[in-house]
Amino acid sequence: MKIRAACISASIAEAILADYGLDDNADLRTKPSFSASFVRSMVAFFSLYRLGLARYRPADFLMLRHEIWHMDEDEYAASFQSDDTTTDARGLDSDSNGELVPVGDLGYSGSTFFTTPDGRYLVKSLPRRFEHRFFTHDLFKPYVAHMRRHPGSLLVRITDMPYTPRATLGGILGVAPTHHIVMENLLHGKEKAGNSDDWETYDLKPGDYFFPERDIADGRLAPQSVKDRLVDEFPGGRVRVDAAMKRQLLEVLGADTKLLADANAIDYSLFLVRFPGPATRPSRAAAAAEPVSPLPDEDAWRAGVPSSDGRWTYRAIVLDFFWAKHKFHAQAMTGLVSAFNLVANKGPMSITARPEEYRTRFLAMVDKLVSAAGDGDDGAGGDDGDDGEAPSRR
Repeated sequence: MKIRAACISASIAEAILADYGLDDNADLRTKPSFSASFVRSMVAFFSLYRLGLARYRPADFLMLRHEIWHMDEDEYAASFQSDDTTTDARGLDSDSNGELVPVGDLGYSGSTFFTTPDGRYLVKSLPRRFEHRFFTHDLFKPYVAHMRRHPGSLLVRITDMPYTPRATLGGILGVAPTHHIVMENLLHGKEKAGNSDDWETYDLKPGDYFFPERDIADGRLAPQSVKDRLVDEFPGGRVRVDAAMKRQLLEVLGADTKLLADANAIDYSLFLVRFPGPATRPSRAAAAAEPVSPLPDEDAWRAGVPSSDGRWTYRAIVLDFFWAKHKFHAQAMTGLVSAFNLVANKGPMSITARPEEYRTRFLAMVDKLVSAAGDGDDGAGGDDGDDGEAPSRR
């Protein structure tokens, strides 16, 4: 499958870099003749892996990158290029269309994942039609408006969406994804950290829903490897941070999840990253005796919030908000689970829950997970308690 991954990678990079005049086929984009255009269209249609991609709503994404997230466009383009080519006056590679780095299986959706060569961005395919149609037809405009009103939103920052504007054989047969999203990578900086092996990730959802793999026949019908990937559990149970940071987290997530509930989105997750904090660094050993109280700037949870004792640093965003309750696939699953519950009475699944109910459980999960320093709890948690290995790391 290396050929498939290489072709998909090249297609994505070409779509992004074309607008900067940096793709290898830029010379072919200048007013081709009718015959040349026809041949190119036929070749594009019969492509299996290297599909011709374009950028969805490029002006809107450009506005988000520039006006809301204050991203440097030259640096953004450079992220999609390899490091082993010559550079032009702007510092951009002059003869490379980039090579994304394949990432292993990260879930059940069948998505293909890549990171950019510099690790700043994660590219995820959306192979399921109901997911990418929900984002483009239902959620995109509210998402853009929400980002305008709430620049510090913890909804993952989607910076681009390469897609196939025309039908292709590879897309029809399903051998290559037709839609991809480019989003921020919360693990950026891990490779350069001296303690990269100590970075941990948790994909957190409310665990009190019905999961057939876990809850039917006491889980005997599914292998442990499958059950371990259903719901991550945070070791020790609590994230201890400054009270202002917990308050900010709940306020931001409250606004974010209201947008998702209004759009009928469910089954989203809190992606939590933790890595050793300032108190564990030799040069900052003296700071271990003092709790760290960061200023609650709007990007604090995205950049990194130190634990109250300085042992850990946390990052958090909301991921995977493409499952819509009103779409046919979700409606069909709801019917199946409802019929099953007439006999088993196991309750709803996270993919069949009502949006407002899912939002309530999600916020309650976060409120229980995060402990504010000085709340008077016993302190047993991710900062002060069990440092054992988590049951599921992604």
